[in-house]
Amino acid sequence: MGKRLAMTAALVVSAALTGCSADADDAALPEPDRRATAPVGATPEPEPAPEPTPETSAEFLALAKQAMAAQEGWRFSVQGSEELVLQGHKSGATYSAQVHRTTGEPWALHSVGSSRSSKGVTESEELYVVDGVGYVKEGDAAWRHGPLSDPEIAGKVEDPVAALDTFEEYGDAVSVTAADQRIELRVRTASAALPAVRDQGVVRKALRELAPTLEQLRAAGVPAPESGITVERAEETLVLNSLTHQVTSHTFRCVLRIPHGTGSIRYGQAVTERTSGPSERAVVLPEGVG
Repeated sequence: MGKRLAMTAALVVSAALTGCSADADDAALPEPDRRATAPVGATPEPEPAPEPTPETSAEFLALAKQAMAAQEGWRFSVQGSEELVLQGHKSGATYSAQVHRTTGEPWALHSVGSSRSSKGVTESEELYVVDGVGYVKEGDAAWRHGPLSDPEIAGKVEDPVAALDTFEEYGDAVSVTAADQRIELRVRTASAALPAVRDQGVVRKALRELAPTLEQLRAAGVPAPESGITVERAEETLVLNSLTHQVTSHTFRCVLRIPHGTGSIRYGQAVTERTSGPSERAVVLPEGVG
């Protein structure tokens, strides 16, 4: 604006000295202010409402399902152990595996791993889950298969994506803890006689894991009545990334005591699956399997 005033003053002085015509005076008039103005009555765009902060386990599980379904598949690493203790004598095994799991419908899973017994015997294990059927190969044995409702087949499947459905079934029994960019969902039971807690979801899972061992004990002459079993611990945990809501790990632990003579047999299991990252690899049942 200051430059425009200076130019106008110079023209007025020049006209007075030289007797310029009225046309020159008209040309020297200041230009109208062309600054843009907002239309009268215009309403500013409203700010978008902030996303609601999840608080309940159901809300976190819904977000986790969306986050995991956003990828075609995932890779997981698995570490586990299983142990029987009788009068100080221990027997058991450790297990490790790499898992690929697709997220489409129907989902599929492929796992390659190995177990090592307390006696030092190592055995390979491979598993496919395709169209709701599990296919298992242990060591040099032939492939066998069965529905996922078969406890022996289901016990071979380590799948943290499916654990999201399991935690939904647990409902209000799930506690939520948030700290250090992680959301921890947990369900557990206190020590109790099996008949008092057997209806709890995490205890039913512990019994499914225990079922093959009970069959072996009974075949060896141990009655192992369920009415005499004590649940010392049954606990399942899902950990989510608080920013992405993706599953970072899933852990199941249980300890049960089985009556035997005047004492008991202690059974324990602990399995943890950790997310390694997304995967685009398809899972297809090879020829000759099944």
